[in-house]
Amino acid sequence: MDDLEKAVLISFDESGGVNSVLKQQAVAYIQQIKENPSVCSICIEKLCFSKLVQVQFWCLQCLHEVVRVKYSSMAQEEKSFIRKSVFSLACCEPVHANDNNSVRILEGPAFIKNKLAQVVVTLIYFEYPLIWPSVFVDFLPNLSKGAAVIDMFCRVLNALDDELISQDYPRSGDDVAVSGRIKDAMRAQCVPQIVGAWYDIVLMYRNSDPELCSIVLESMRRFVSWIDIGLVANDAFIGLLFELMLVEGLSDQLRAAAAGVILAVVSKRMDSKSKLALLQSLQIRRVFRLVAGDSDSELVTSVASLLTGYATEILECSKRLSSEDGKGVSLELLNEVLPSVFYVMQHCEVDSAFSIVQFLSVYVGTMKSLSSLTETQLLHVGQILEVIRSQIQFDPMYRNNLDVLDKVGREEEDRMVEFRKDLFVLLRNVGRVAPDLTQVFIRNSLSSAVSSSEDRNAEEVEASLSLFYALGESLSEDAIKTGNGLLGELVPMLLSTRFPCHSNRLVALVYLDTITRYVKFVSENTQYIPMTLRAFLDERGVHHPNVNVSRRASYLFMRVVKLLKAKLVPYIETILQSLQDTVAQFTRMGNASKEISGSEDGTHIFEAIGLLIGMEDVPLEKQSDYLSALLTPLCQQVEVALLNAKSHNPEESLAHIENIQQIIMAINALSKGFSERLVTATRPGIGLMFKKTLDILLQILVVFPKIEPLRCKVTSFIHRMVDTLGASVFPYLPNALGQLLTESEPKELAGFLVLLNQLICKFGTEVRDILEEVYPVIASRVFNILPRTDIQSGPGSCAEEIRELQELQRTFFTFLHAIATHDLSSAFLSHKSSGFLDSMMQLLLYACCNHKDILIRKTCVQIFIRLIKDWCIAGPYGKEKVPGFQSFIIEAFAMNCCLYSVLDKSFEFRDANTVVLFGEIVLAQRVMYEKFGNDFLLNFVSKGFPNVHCPQDLAEQYCQKLQGNDIKALKSFYQSLIEKLRPQQNGVNLRKFVVSISYLALNISIEISARMAP
Repeated sequence: MDDLEKAVLISFDESGGVNSVLKQQAVAYIQQIKENPSVCSICIEKLCFSKLVQVQFWCLQCLHEVVRVKYSSMAQEEKSFIRKSVFSLACCEPVHANDNNSVRILEGPAFIKNKLAQVVVTLIYFEYPLIWPSVFVDFLPNLSKGAAVIDMFCRVLNALDDELISQDYPRSGDDVAVSGRIKDAMRAQCVPQIVGAWYDIVLMYRNSDPELCSIVLESMRRFVSWIDIGLVANDAFIGLLFELMLVEGLSDQLRAAAAGVILAVVSKRMDSKSKLALLQSLQIRRVFRLVAGDSDSELVTSVASLLTGYATEILECSKRLSSEDGKGVSLELLNEVLPSVFYVMQHCEVDSAFSIVQFLSVYVGTMKSLSSLTETQLLHVGQILEVIRSQIQFDPMYRNNLDVLDKVGREEEDRMVEFRKDLFVLLRNVGRVAPDLTQVFIRNSLSSAVSSSEDRNAEEVEASLSLFYALGESLSEDAIKTGNGLLGELVPMLLSTRFPCHSNRLVALVYLDTITRYVKFVSENTQYIPMTLRAFLDERGVHHPNVNVSRRASYLFMRVVKLLKAKLVPYIETILQSLQDTVAQFTRMGNASKEISGSEDGTHIFEAIGLLIGMEDVPLEKQSDYLSALLTPLCQQVEVALLNAKSHNPEESLAHIENIQQIIMAINALSKGFSERLVTATRPGIGLMFKKTLDILLQILVVFPKIEPLRCKVTSFIHRMVDTLGASVFPYLPNALGQLLTESEPKELAGFLVLLNQLICKFGTEVRDILEEVYPVIASRVFNILPRTDIQSGPGSCAEEIRELQELQRTFFTFLHAIATHDLSSAFLSHKSSGFLDSMMQLLLYACCNHKDILIRKTCVQIFIRLIKDWCIAGPYGKEKVPGFQSFIIEAFAMNCCLYSVLDKSFEFRDANTVVLFGEIVLAQRVMYEKFGNDFLLNFVSKGFPNVHCPQDLAEQYCQKLQGNDIKALKSFYQSLIEKLRPQQNGVNLRKFVVSISYLALNISIEISARMAP
């Protein structure tokens, strides 16, 4: 063993027993050898005599790299030496004449032979056909040497396909050109001989070496797509391939390989008429019986792929052929193969390249234009429905995971939801083509599911119910209401059924979802209301042992109540009695579930009750009794908890807090069923009950002032009472708002602003006094928290804190916008608020010019527009409601926002939101001209336009457009003006003007604040 062999062995060592320094030295040494000009000779010499596979692999890898990278700079003698040596190795010939002691590379492991094939293909890349035209022809006589050379020849062909020809991989333009050159030369020179060699080899070795025949057929399969199809699609070769498939004594590997070649023939691209003739000649029915074998075997999988590919090609031919004869033959062949294809879809592993849904969708699509379906087509539709049902079934192995919904179950459910989407689209299409058959199938499917045993049918029942649910998407509202077709039979059947596996979570969920989908049928056929109620109120629904099912049932029951409404009045007593334990359990101490999340938190049962008892159809006395029976014990629970709050230890206190949260959520949901008109006008006694409840719940803020979850729940209830009680909520607001303002955290403050926005939008100027009281406190807190410029995020910053600040900023701008647009801007000018004008103006000015969120910029511009309208009187300087504001707008806002910000290249006119913002900026200019006249115009044109190199003629046109009455024309002209001015900036630093204007704005806003001060 010489130094090179030692170095290679050391560098390849993965045992960890070699010293790292020694390994580095070995790697450096073999790298030095690679850079030796004689490296190719060294490698070939080693390949002739070294029996170490690591050394053989390194030499072949080195040869491959050198030829690939340095071929163009190599001498002709060296190229010739490499070519002859490599070819000799591949043909099991000695590199040196009369040298019988050389190592036989072809006796080595597969990865060595694959690497040798890769080197041969690299030479073919550069040299075939111009320099080395005989490579393939020279190979053929050597095939007589036996299996080793035949195997090597196949590896070369496979490598050629992988490296150059196959379209399964992206190729560069150069590679595509080389591929075309090689294929053209092979077609002209040697393809017929190669195909003949394939045939002879398979014929000779099929009994003695089936594995070798499989390798040959695999290579052949790769080449069928681009060689003359007549070389393969002939009686001799096709007969041989079918014989191989059908003879049971042969190995599955060989039979599967034969099926692969026939699939390649079937998939060969050609005109539809020729393709149809080819498909017809195959007599594919001969292999139908083969798919009934072991579905896991290689043969069945390959034949399944053959049949699906064959059916796909026939379907394509039928679409493209216009002649009646062609369509007739296509239909005949398709009808012949489809039963086997349907069997394959349900029982076999289908090739990933074949899309069941896509194939069936195309087939169903061919029926859409038909006035009626034949018996055969109806039979096929039934089989398609069977395929859909089998495909959408969950695997029983995941039953327990799906029932408890652990991580595995959740992943499987998510996968199936995605997988089912296209299948349900197919079902709807089938339902449109054959509606009666589809409904009969679903009825029979449900009947079969009901009669099967409990331990076997959970997946079958779930699939049948899912089919019925999905069918509803293709039915019109009228069809559901009238019970079109078999719906009049299916819906009652559904309502009355108690499946043996109803305890299964998936079955229970889809059962309730399906009833809800068809509840409009119940609304028109009220005799089924009792059955519907039982389905939701017994152990199939809200009393189901699985909490996820019971909460989903609560939500769906609420939806059913919304739809049926007054039709449920006669059943209110029954419903309330059935729900007594559910209501009590939800608000029972210690029942707060850790699983509460999302929208289905269990409160929907209270919303359903509220919708029921909140109807004016319910007599006043009964309504009062129902509501009192619910509110009184809940309020008493809260009062007791508040009374004993100080005596509880921390653990008890936490339990009481969670219980109070549950109660607030329940009352909040309950109140949704009561309209403002009912509680304030027609039945004020009901409103009084809610006022008393509000009074009690507001005490929570006093007793637990620092408990954020409770404050959020109480805030949510105040929102609800604003909508429910209307203006009669006013007496409770000062106390409520005062308590909520005790906290200054960004998240809490944002929530408080949302409540104020609701009050402003609902009551307008009626909240002026309240606003003037709370605005100074809010402004003080917000301006202490928010920066005047961007909210900075970077290393060391907390993502959640940044998000909360951004949300507070967004909500605060919305709040300012609500004040400005509801005639409440005087709140900014009150004695207590005027000190915050400077901060507000700075924040608004910066945001409308620089904020990353275009919608926020638009909001801020709209605020300025409204303030200009409210605070500025048309005419010359001196007639101002707010001293100094006009100067601020003309000098700061107009220049900064209306000119410099839109000239910046980040102001993108191709963005829809930016275009809307631009419209507001143009409107602002129009409003400023209407209010300030020439004071604005002269300042804007004489100071601003020269700074941005605006030509005089364009400035004059701007003045004319602004003074006109066409706002659209002004917007169009100003956009074109900005686009013309941008290239003329020539490096003008607009930021410089922004900074200088900001200083001016600061001075002016300070002046405003000073002049507004008492």
